[in-house]
Amino acid sequence: MYALIETGGKQYKVQEGQSVYIEKLPAEAGETVTFDKVLFVGKEDQSLVGTPLVEGAKVTGKVEKHGKGKKVVVFKYKPKKNYKRKQGHRQPFTKVVIDKIDA
Repeated sequence: MYALIETGGKQYKVQEGQSVYIEKLPAEAGETVTFDKVLFVGKEDQSLVGTPLVEGAKVTGKVEKHGKGKKVVVFKYKPKKNYKRKQGHRQPFTKVVIDKIDA
């Protein structure tokens, strides 16, 4: 069984036992989180498609850790004008292990 969930403005395809890196959540490591925005649930014999969400479906997971992604370098310049700006960015993430899909 798998599900499509929405969190942090993005959509993720998840299965039970899978670890997913998502946008940072306001939860401590070891806490259980519930995702209520379930867009699709696929089972072996049927599939449930939401309009826009599947009624009564939820996905629960456990927060494993928080961290930052790899550095992305943002470099702006304008030729022949002596304008250069260099900036780095590391996006924070939360690693969640999916425990259960209820549909």
